[in-house]
Amino acid sequence: MSSFAFGTYRVTDLNPLHIEALKEALYSGIKLIDTSSNYTDGGAERAIAKALNSIEDEYREVEIVSKFGYIQGTNMMLHKENPFEEVVEYSPECYHSISPSFMQDQLGRSLERLELNKIDCYLLHNPEYFLYDAIKKGIQREEILEQMYQRIYKVFVALEKEVQNGSIGSYGISSNSFSKANDAEDFLPYEDLITLAKNAAIEAGSEQHSFTTIQLPINLLEQEGLKCATWAKENGLRVLVNRPLNAFQDSLMFRLADYDEPLDYYHNLNELLEVCDTEVLKPLFNLIEQMDENKHKYGWIGDYDLFVNSQIIPHIKKTIENLDKAVLETLLAYIERFLVSYRDMVAHECSKATRVQLKSVLKDCEKKLQECAFEFLQSQDSIDYILVGMRKPSYVAEVLALKE
Repeated sequence: MSSFAFGTYRVTDLNPLHIEALKEALYSGIKLIDTSSNYTDGGAERAIAKALNSIEDEYREVEIVSKFGYIQGTNMMLHKENPFEEVVEYSPECYHSISPSFMQDQLGRSLERLELNKIDCYLLHNPEYFLYDAIKKGIQREEILEQMYQRIYKVFVALEKEVQNGSIGSYGISSNSFSKANDAEDFLPYEDLITLAKNAAIEAGSEQHSFTTIQLPINLLEQEGLKCATWAKENGLRVLVNRPLNAFQDSLMFRLADYDEPLDYYHNLNELLEVCDTEVLKPLFNLIEQMDENKHKYGWIGDYDLFVNSQIIPHIKKTIENLDKAVLETLLAYIERFLVSYRDMVAHECSKATRVQLKSVLKDCEKKLQECAFEFLQSQDSIDYILVGMRKPSYVAEVLALKE
C-alpha cells in the first residue's frame, strides 16, 4: 500500500501553524517530505528547517526531496542582476531553466535554507517548460525533442557529480507532462530517461546511475499517469504522486473532498449585515449580500481564493478606509469571522456541486470523497508515496488515520 508523504506547496516559515503541522507529521511517523526551491519563494524549505530543528533527534529520520527549475520571486531578481543560463521565458513573472549552472546555484540555496549538508533526492521541476516555449513559438515538436533530451542529459551528468560529491543522494524528475496522453503536444516522453541516466553516469565516472525517482499528478479523474507509473516501477524507479485531490477534467478543476456546512455561517452573515446596515457602510452591506447570493457559483475553492484576494479584499479596504479607528477595529473582527465561515461555506457548496457533476465517476463512492480518492491511489501497486498538503496538525491526523 502506498504511503502518505508531506507536500509543502504553499507552506511557509511565516505561518506557525505550518511548522506545527510539519512537526506533528514527523512525530506521527511521516518518512518523506517533498518541497521545492520556489514553494513560497523558499519559505517551504525554511519551514522544514525550523520543524526539524525543534524536534528530538529520534524523529528527524525523514527523507527530504526538493526540486529546481523555476525562476520566480527572489530568483527573478537574481536573474535580472546576473542572468542565469538557458532560460525559457514562460511569462513575465515565470521563467524556467534546468541548466547545470542553475541547478548548482539552486542546490546551494536549498541546502542553506534547509540547513542541511545533503538533500536525499533532487528533482528537475517540470522540464517541459522548454516544450511550452517551443509550442508558443510555433516550433514543431519533433524539432525540439532532441534539444529537450540534450538539456536533460547535461543536467543529469551534473547531478551524477553532485551525488559523487555527497550533496544529494539521488535525483529524478517531477513533471506534469508525464500524466498527459502520449499524443499531447506537451507530453514528455519518459521511455529514454533510463538510457540518458546510464550514459550520464558513464560520462560522470559513476559505476551506476542515481536516477531513482519520478513525480507526477495522478488522481481519480486523471489516470493517464498510471501508464508512466507502471513503466517507472518496471524500471526500478520510485513513484511520488502529487495533486491527489485537485483534479482536472475537461479544462475544469475539481477538489475531490467533501466539506461540511459551517454551523456558524448564517450567524456570522447576519451579524455582519446588521452592523453594516447604515448609510456609510451601505456599499459593504451590498457586497456581503452579493457574496451570499453567489456562494454556490464558484467552480472550486481555488476560484474563490483567487477572487477574494483580487476583488473582494480590495473592495472591502476601499469601503472602510476612512472609518474611525475604534469603529474600524470592531468592524474588522466581524468581517474576519464572516470571511472564514464564508470560505468554509463556499467549499461546502463546491463539494456538493462536485458530487453532482462527477456522479458517473463517483457512483461507488459512499464514503467521504477524499477517502475514496486516497483509497484509489493507495490501491495502485505502481505508487510509492502520495504527497498531501497537510498545513494544519488536525489535517495530519485526518490523513494519517486513513492508513490504519
